[in-house]
Amino acid sequence: MTKDTPNTINAGHDHEAADQSAPNGFEAEAPARHNTTTGGDSAAHSPEASGHDAAPDGTNDGAESEDAVERVLRGAASRAGAVNVFATGRAEALQDHASGDSFGDGDQADRADRAALRRVAGLSTELEDVTEVEYRQLRLENVVLIGVYPQGKQDDAENSLRELAALAETAGAAVLDGLLQRRVNPDASTYLGSGKAAELAGIVKALGADTVIADTELSPSQRRALEDVVKVKVIDRTAVILDIFSQHAKSREGKAQVELAQLEYLLPRLRGWGESMSRQAGGQVGGAGMGSRGPGETKLELDRRHIHIRMSKLRRQIKGFLPAREAKRANRQRFEVPSVAIAGYTNAGKSSLLNRITRAGVLVENALFATLDATVRKNRTEDGRVYTLTDTVGFVRNLPHQLVEAFRSTLEEVGDSDVIVHVVDGSHPDPAAQLTTVRDVINDVGARDIPEIVVFNKSDLVSEEDRLVLLGLEPHAIFASARTGEGVDEILARIAELLPSPSVELHLLVPYDRGDVISLLHRRGRVVTLDYVEEGTRVHAFASPEVAAGLETFAE
Repeated sequence: MTKDTPNTINAGHDHEAADQSAPNGFEAEAPARHNTTTGGDSAAHSPEASGHDAAPDGTNDGAESEDAVERVLRGAASRAGAVNVFATGRAEALQDHASGDSFGDGDQADRADRAALRRVAGLSTELEDVTEVEYRQLRLENVVLIGVYPQGKQDDAENSLRELAALAETAGAAVLDGLLQRRVNPDASTYLGSGKAAELAGIVKALGADTVIADTELSPSQRRALEDVVKVKVIDRTAVILDIFSQHAKSREGKAQVELAQLEYLLPRLRGWGESMSRQAGGQVGGAGMGSRGPGETKLELDRRHIHIRMSKLRRQIKGFLPAREAKRANRQRFEVPSVAIAGYTNAGKSSLLNRITRAGVLVENALFATLDATVRKNRTEDGRVYTLTDTVGFVRNLPHQLVEAFRSTLEEVGDSDVIVHVVDGSHPDPAAQLTTVRDVINDVGARDIPEIVVFNKSDLVSEEDRLVLLGLEPHAIFASARTGEGVDEILARIAELLPSPSVELHLLVPYDRGDVISLLHRRGRVVTLDYVEEGTRVHAFASPEVAAGLETFAE
């Protein structure tokens, strides 16, 4: 057992016994396979991850003990060299396959601009003091991830931690390691408990990390207490997501929404600058009486006031964008243009699917939350009906409530749609969690009763066995690939079936000099037949009641 490896590794015990004997086990996240907690504060890497076969009967024979020792030594050597032991490649929430751009993605100039500026690890002029972190720019370089999970939820916790790794990489960080602790509830003081927090401090020092990221939202007191122990900056999942949103927001409305969410998150986390932030000491209670009153309002209170003023201004600004959006929506409703919303988990391929269908040229990148602003494009069904396709912001588990509230105006596009195309990453290790997360948000915006088309995207990366499993989750789902075009025609056909269809049947005789009537029926109705006779054009069509009322003079 080395100094850099504080967790004892015991081989030869089954998982069930570990769950009973180690309620507070502290586990090092394995890059390729799930970890098995083995008792006390111990954690064992799986044999597959280290290239060895497990004994079939789970006994602790001599060969297996020797393998365990070798694994400990290799882990100690890798930690001493500050090697990335969390993963051998990219985080699992990101695609390892260099799939390239799909059909219709366009030049992707925005992606080139975004890649032109990257953070360089180790270059910083900031002080090492972490007591004023909320006044510094968020700096993510070499990070260690931490999480807490109850008994029986290890798989969910590991998937969530790998997703956090993908979020950190998207924000520009290098993930060094990930640690999980099994306990009923997070410690109210230091999140991990004083003993495990001290062990985390040793791991952070050995790996040379400068930031710790927690997989859940930390209270201000938890963050301060953990920073005091590990001596590096501590942030949580919400801060990482907000940082990504601030990097990727492009439109005025998107930037205003992100800034409002950041200020709502920051407000309860402000703290003073020690002795320089004098407090009011008026009166005889706790003070020295006359002549000793403080200068009045403290700097902390002034900061809170400025934040409240800025938040009020941002809310008014966001409300100012509402009339323009409602005018566009009213135009579509007046002309009875149906709306189809593309919703789904982040990095599921929503923008790629929109590009494949409409050649929109929307930014496509193998990153979480690559696009934030809603994009609307026009499309037609096979029988000529016009509808709009809207690419919405992606969702993620534990989406910060500040972002849900700030982006509610954008999410209204989902609630006002006629059909929802729910895109799921079929190659993701936990597609069921994606389905649940997205449907929870859809329910929150009041879109529960809107017809839904479930699409398992990235089917070119899904095996036949996995397709059977996915069909067990959603028997009527469509397998599609925005890259190869598989399933796109089926999606369009399903959209055409679910779109609201004109309900009034018309038999008209339209004079030849009223071609505008025929054009209107093609745009806002469904033309069944056209027959050119001596008196004019005989039309059999379907239209909405509003359109039909204006064409009564042509009825036969």
